[in-house]
Amino acid sequence: MPAGHGLRSRTRDLFARGFRKKGTIHLSTYLRTYHVGDYVDIKVNGAVHKGMPHKFYHGRTGQVWNVTKRAIGVEMNKQVGNRIIKKRIHVRIEHVMPSRCNEELKQRIKKNDQLKAEAKAKGVVISTKRQPLGPKPGFMVEGTTLETVTTIPYDVVNDLKGGY
Repeated sequence: MPAGHGLRSRTRDLFARGFRKKGTIHLSTYLRTYHVGDYVDIKVNGAVHKGMPHKFYHGRTGQVWNVTKRAIGVEMNKQVGNRIIKKRIHVRIEHVMPSRCNEELKQRIKKNDQLKAEAKAKGVVISTKRQPLGPKPGFMVEGTTLETVTTIPYDVVNDLKGGY
């Protein structure tokens, strides 16, 4: 028989719950608050069939554009052919989790604001731009001896007799 092309085809392992992650869903999933503009990761929970997104969106990161009672609207990009389309889908909260994609950015902003405040108190102008690391500094290797390695000449006659 030919393979099916249904809505949930080839999702046996994709939507399966992880090892020791089966069972009832934690209450923190339902008590978490989402605001418009938050980044969320879509991670389909196979135990909940309602509000389940298509398998294409599993593992994608999007931005919240709408919040309803049991679901949130997520906007993300989808490449179709040679163009990128903004897609808006509604997903139940069991299938989303807060994204950590801009965590490093938020930490850097806090650190830069603190550095700017310290510099302003001192009366110094600083740059908070990220700089490339550049090449590693050079060094001299010391305490080693040179060893000359040469090849052993190949002798066909001795090799046929059984070696040296």
